[in-house]
Amino acid sequence: MGKGLFITVEGPEGAGKTTVLKMLTEELKDEGYPIVYTREPGGIPIAEKIREIILDKNHTEMDPKTEALLYAAARRQHLVEKIIPEINKGNLVLCDRFIDASIVYQGYARGIGMDSVYMINEFAVENVMPDLTVYFDIEPETGLRRIHQHRETELNRLDLEDVQFHRRVREGYILLLRQYPDRMKKIDANQPLDAVKRDVKQLVTDYFQMRSFPNN
Repeated sequence: MGKGLFITVEGPEGAGKTTVLKMLTEELKDEGYPIVYTREPGGIPIAEKIREIILDKNHTEMDPKTEALLYAAARRQHLVEKIIPEINKGNLVLCDRFIDASIVYQGYARGIGMDSVYMINEFAVENVMPDLTVYFDIEPETGLRRIHQHRETELNRLDLEDVQFHRRVREGYILLLRQYPDRMKKIDANQPLDAVKRDVKQLVTDYFQMRSFPNN
């Protein structure tokens, strides 16, 4: 891998991570950091097409293992086509979700098994893991309320899962936080978005300083 950094953002539905990440990307660009924003599933044409299949609310018959494999396939293409090349250029890649999302959503919440989903993705990512993962922690009820109150686009298949599913998602992320305390850092996403963005920016810029990551 090159001299860049790979930072991911994770969290349950409605945590505000996508909004905050886009705002943060623009601020850091203005401050001179070489930023590349991307998302999963997606980020490149092939993966965006797989995203459409996964999140289509009409695909209610999708088997959990099929879902996990589709995420891994999208992740592999995204990684080799965009993430690794940008890191090798010395850029900072900010990615909205990565491997942790699959381990939590399919492995824990869907009940496939966290280790099983990790093994599927181990093949896909070939030991490429984030340098830092920022986890947006939010009460499931609060996140779902935000989705239904503020989302301008149509709800996707994951948004329509019942509250018990979203509670399991949060439980899964808490398990990963305990397992990877050095890589994963928690932010309180129950706060207003401006406060969340402030906390995330502080966390990320402190990490830059620790790693001597340049902003020019």
